[in-house]
Amino acid sequence: GDIPCTMQELDRLLSNGVDWAIEKGFAWKEDKEHCEEEGRMDTADPKCVSYRAKKRGLKQLGTLGAGNHYAEIQVVDEIYHPEAAKTMGIGKVGQVCIMIHTGSRGLGHQVATDALTVMERAMARDNIALNDRQLSCARIISREGKEYLAAMSCAANFAWVNRSCITFLTRKAFSEVFDRTPDDMDMHLVYDVCHNIAKVEKHVVDGVERTLLVHRKGSTRAFPPHHPSIPKDYQSIGQPVLIGGTMGTCSYVLVGTERGMTETFGSTCHGAGRALSRNQSRKTLDHDKVLKQLHDKGISIRVASPKLVMEEAPESYKDVCDVIQTCQDAGISEKVVKLRPIAVIKG
Repeated sequence: GDIPCTMQELDRLLSNGVDWAIEKGFAWKEDKEHCEEEGRMDTADPKCVSYRAKKRGLKQLGTLGAGNHYAEIQVVDEIYHPEAAKTMGIGKVGQVCIMIHTGSRGLGHQVATDALTVMERAMARDNIALNDRQLSCARIISREGKEYLAAMSCAANFAWVNRSCITFLTRKAFSEVFDRTPDDMDMHLVYDVCHNIAKVEKHVVDGVERTLLVHRKGSTRAFPPHHPSIPKDYQSIGQPVLIGGTMGTCSYVLVGTERGMTETFGSTCHGAGRALSRNQSRKTLDHDKVLKQLHDKGISIRVASPKLVMEEAPESYKDVCDVIQTCQDAGISEKVVKLRPIAVIKG
């Protein structure tokens, strides 16, 4: 990546999250206010992250990675909730936005890989039987459980910093191209929301408030208006929720609802979900045809690997508009803005 970091600095990054990026000049102070958890999980402990995981992450700051990760230049296509859109600073059709979708890169992947081995031993000890190794787990109060949560928190902090660094590089690129400062172009952060994470939260269960470990896998947090965990300037509208499409399809910004808080522990979808496996996509879709379809829609694309063109083609996923409408009809989140891509960068 383009962001220098030493192994010693990495431990500070894993502990401090976005605060590290602000200190190094890779994020604005105001960005922190618009990050979930203010960009830092204070349960992080770098000692619980293996050397191999740290080594994998060390050179990957400011990089997207492969799979469904991307950076897109988008334009506002439709506005459904004018008050919320205006509060977020994206209240005009045709306005240009940038959406960044990436996470903790090789560091987070290795944290999970390391945990699988450790948790298999814990399951054997505690007589926990599962059908799939990928579902390996440990009791929350066990040593293995506590150490995994500490390592996972480090990965979350790395992810916030990684997205902050890409935001820094994006602001820098736009400033160089348009000869204006990022502030002049209103390149402010709307929100940075997690997905694929487990977090300790308080929720009402059977009429009683309880402390829970909420796992959001393929989903994202969507807290309602007036919740203490969301930024002050979003208190009246609810937490912004970013739902990315795949290359060539639209994306959405939503807000959380009270109904979602009671029915889904304040959660909604993270994206459309795959309709075809990656292998099926490579076998059934044509590389040149997918590129032509994007070109015909006026969408520019830069992709590191040709196979990603088929794997991430619109046909590989469910219809994101249908998925979003389902969430709206269920009342677990509310549509604010629809965004249309004009340029796609795949890692």
